[in-house]
Amino acid sequence: MSDGVLSEFIDDAAERMAKSVESTRGEFTSVRTGRATPHLLDRVNVDYYGTFTPLRQLAQVSASEARLLTITPFDPGSIRAIEKAILESDVGLTPSNDGNVVRLTIPELTEERRRDLVKVAHNIAEQGRVAVRNVRRDTMHDLRELKSEGEVGSDDEHRAEDELQKLTDAHVAEIDQALAGKEAEILEV
Repeated sequence: MSDGVLSEFIDDAAERMAKSVESTRGEFTSVRTGRATPHLLDRVNVDYYGTFTPLRQLAQVSASEARLLTITPFDPGSIRAIEKAILESDVGLTPSNDGNVVRLTIPELTEERRRDLVKVAHNIAEQGRVAVRNVRRDTMHDLRELKSEGEVGSDDEHRAEDELQKLTDAHVAEIDQALAGKEAEILEV
């Protein structure tokens, strides 16, 4: 009986860790690399009538050229709020508008800006590692509860903890690998 319960906990932890890794990869797409992509603005939230709303819900974002993003708000009255949110974000771009459309020109990255973006990528990776370790912590707590309730033996619990640690190490390594790829992409001239 205990093997089935333990494998459920391990499978659940593996699934949650995989989701954390995918979320981290998704966050990496929002760090710019010198090319215009609508994902650059995924983390930008706009104060829209007192509610912080993701930019993608307020406007259509498109990469009309290799170094130009155009943001077409669904409500033209929100242009000022969108510009303010972009300026306050860590995107590092200055918006300009013609009354209907906000344009973001993506300049060539300077060496200093590349290093800043690498730091942003490192912070995103660390948040992903923390999320994976939090899943491990929660699952370890559940395993110890099972042991204290007498549902599993000490040996089974230790085997499950070892397996959980191997899972954690594998998922952290995935995040590190994604970070290395993103770092190389940012530093590429």
